[in-house]
Amino acid sequence: MILQLIEEAQAAGARLRPCCEVLGLDVRTIQRWRSHGIGDDQRHGPKTVPSNKLSDSECKELLAIANSQEFRNKSPKQIVPILADRKKYIGSESTLYRLLRAEGQQNHRGRAKPPTSKPPTEHRATGPNQVWSWDITYLRTPVVGMFFYLYLIMDVWSRKIVGYAVYECENSELASQLFESVIRDEDLAGVHIVVHQDNGGPMKGATLKVTLEKLGCLASYSRPHVSDDNPYSESLFRTLKYRPNYPRKPFETIEIARRWVEDFVVWYNREHLHSAVGFITPEDRHDGSTEVIIARRLRVYEQARKRHPERWARNMRNWDAPREVFLNPSKETLLQIRRCEIAV
Repeated sequence: MILQLIEEAQAAGARLRPCCEVLGLDVRTIQRWRSHGIGDDQRHGPKTVPSNKLSDSECKELLAIANSQEFRNKSPKQIVPILADRKKYIGSESTLYRLLRAEGQQNHRGRAKPPTSKPPTEHRATGPNQVWSWDITYLRTPVVGMFFYLYLIMDVWSRKIVGYAVYECENSELASQLFESVIRDEDLAGVHIVVHQDNGGPMKGATLKVTLEKLGCLASYSRPHVSDDNPYSESLFRTLKYRPNYPRKPFETIEIARRWVEDFVVWYNREHLHSAVGFITPEDRHDGSTEVIIARRLRVYEQARKRHPERWARNMRNWDAPREVFLNPSKETLLQIRRCEIAV
């Protein structure tokens, strides 16, 4: 039955690994069943009771000891040695841990309980200037331990760098000045833009918070110590620092650093064919030239197929750029994307 279900799902276009994840099986298990001609799940579990298993009375006694007033705040690694000092042994530490897990008692308590954070808020962009992502990265200087700081603001939908600056320090006031200048230069006063950022000092500073509220922007934050919540800025910094012309030596002066960053931004926005947006430059994507570029590429492919139809066994390449871009998509959204219910 299980193999039949998987075969039906794969015939409908599903991949083997997601099917196995839904059924709680490993891919290698399905491959082994197929290679040995096993038609269905033949797992039956152990047929005999382990000879060294504790009796029911011993289990109850051990749990009673662990829950007693004396031992209720101690771990099994402390309980077992204390019992040994009293010339008493019922089970090992691993046995006690297993019993506590089975009873739902092996949990963090009090201040030992790790902090929990709710999932990050999902943001969806269907056009430019709806969701921005920004961050700060270090640029090396000749002095060890001292850096120049590159502030970068990018549009999540188009991947365009809409604002940048290089300063000798990082603080909320400089970030506020950068956002004010970008909003003014782009003529976006009153546009409600989601600005996503991590939990750094400049991002959480009161000055920037007030500035974003004044500009009509909605501040969005990553979870503490989770870099994956701000993936677009992290990816951009990797592109920047892995450029072939990125200096191997430190930037001698802040003017040199600013000139290099300016050249990078021009290349990135106007020349770089970004793979995530259909191999279109971020500036063309931001300015609305996507459809024209895609139509031009399709005409080239159609003409090539007419000249040599024998070379085209399948359909032409899909040049479509994603119509929606998600920042920190929820599990439901990811599932819809996998099912191709959302065109991204």
